[in-house]
Amino acid sequence: MIRILLVYAVCFIFSCEAFSQTNRMDIIRTDAPELAYHGSYDIGVRTVIIVDENRPDILNTQPGEETAYYNRPLTLEIWYPADVTDLADDKVNSYSMITRNPAITVTIEGRAVRDAHPIVTSERHPVIIISHGYPGNRYLMAHLAENLATKGYVVVSIDHTDSTYDDQKAFASTLYNRGPDQEFVISYFQNLTPGQPAGFLREIMDTNNIGIVGYSMGGYGVINILGGGYTETAVSHPFAPPNGLLAERTSKDADYVRRISENPVKTAVAIGPWGMNAGLWDEETLKDVNKPILFIAGDLDDISGYENGVRAIWEKTVNIDRYLLTFLNANHNAAAPMPSPAELIGSEAMLHYTDPVWDTIRMNNILHHFVTAWFGYHLRGDINMKDYLKLVPLASDGFLDLDAEGNHTANHTYWKGFPNRTAAGLKMEVIYANE
Repeated sequence: MIRILLVYAVCFIFSCEAFSQTNRMDIIRTDAPELAYHGSYDIGVRTVIIVDENRPDILNTQPGEETAYYNRPLTLEIWYPADVTDLADDKVNSYSMITRNPAITVTIEGRAVRDAHPIVTSERHPVIIISHGYPGNRYLMAHLAENLATKGYVVVSIDHTDSTYDDQKAFASTLYNRGPDQEFVISYFQNLTPGQPAGFLREIMDTNNIGIVGYSMGGYGVINILGGGYTETAVSHPFAPPNGLLAERTSKDADYVRRISENPVKTAVAIGPWGMNAGLWDEETLKDVNKPILFIAGDLDDISGYENGVRAIWEKTVNIDRYLLTFLNANHNAAAPMPSPAELIGSEAMLHYTDPVWDTIRMNNILHHFVTAWFGYHLRGDINMKDYLKLVPLASDGFLDLDAEGNHTANHTYWKGFPNRTAAGLKMEVIYANE
């Protein structure tokens, strides 16, 4: 009996400590790879709501009847390089976030200062769009958004209506709307005017230099807006929207093909993209994907699939240069989700943010490193970033070799930017276009 009481006491103590912790999303571990560390910019953050008028209303369209239309709202969280000098005494670096358990709202701590003024100089910053999974929200990858903003990017994360923790509706809405949401946000920023809610960014953005990060259903959208038209099987999928509306996003739709050819996105990162394992693409439809992509996945992904899912997309997008970073023994939550809020510890909702094998912060740091290298190379043209991507495929095969002065020798093959022994469990593969 005494032993049982001691166990309960210990559990209670650890539980209290967990709930008293600050939920920080900007932690960099001491064993993090080189490019994971934050950049030199102070950053601001603002919330903006935009509306896409006259979008097909999937939830209110009945099979066999005319398509209903509505004005579709999207809430955006925007991070950007900022001047926080005058806000030092009263700056707010926190976010109120609804969790995977919608009944629980938590406070997340970060680096950005709410509503800070952007730094306006002659430099214009590339734009990164972030698209979450189903369900998710605009804060799920806020750790990555803040990290990139400190490195001189404007980062826009979307709350996808009908697909968030507190607004999750039928899957058909997400299947139809994910690509159009991403396209609309990109178009909105390309055509920004001073009077619009995000007009304060006009003087600092380089909207000719856009990248996108999509996780799970966000990755599904990324493949589609970069040319991966859906199959005929997808149009009639059991979860597909009514009246064959997905046909609007196949390669047989002339308007879709035109928009994709004009798409300003230069490159993308697709984390665990869903859809291949459900027959939404095939070898023929993936030939039209037209921008370089860094794919990221766990090889035990049981949501999007690995061999028949993410890896199959990577293999069949034959007309682009594409990389595949694999977290060995990781599941669908590889890299993307922020650390679980302390308030969820011990609950089923916590599993939405965690992996059974990998530490979430470690995965986040590895993501920061490779996304920094990827966008540094493709959006900023920094050729030195390519060295962080051209690696011995299996990290454990890398060889550390130093001379007497501690410099790498010609025989050194350990993954660039990783301290010795810290790349364990990772694999990076590359296939170049038409190989």
